[in-house]
Amino acid sequence: MLALSRKKNEAIIVNNNIEITILEVKGDQVKIGVTAPKEVPIYRKEVYAQIQEANQEAATAEGMAALKDLLV
Repeated sequence: MLALSRKKNEAIIVNNNIEITILEVKGDQVKIGVTAPKEVPIYRKEVYAQIQEANQEAATAEGMAALKDLLV
């Protein structure tokens, strides 16, 4: 993991086309802004984990249904 120190209104660039800017620091919370191409999905980590879990469950359920259809 790369750890960087940034102040308000300072930014970092990722992969030449994603800019992450520190918008506000208030107590233990940091507000960030992300500028990226529309085709780049951006999620909070907890939301991403939920999406991955739902996709895994759907794939498993669909896979089991398809397998049952093949065996019948």
